[in-house]
Amino acid sequence: MDVQKNNPLHGQTLQSILEYLVETYGWEELSVQIDINCFKKEPSVQSSLKFLRKTPWARQKVESFYLYALRKNK
Repeated sequence: MDVQKNNPLHGQTLQSILEYLVETYGWEELSVQIDINCFKKEPSVQSSLKFLRKTPWARQKVESFYLYALRKNK
């Protein structure tokens, strides 16, 4: 039995999640929805990934917003 089959995060990389959110919302809206500086000051996928990989609370916010976006955009 595959315990991850109902987990929408399973198989998703942090990079693919971030790229989806940037494509869907843009950096400006993303910085409004998730209040972290790496989305506000000279944002880039690579610099944001570096921060998110070192900061569990920020990564959790991004993953939660991604799940919200998936539900909303169905």
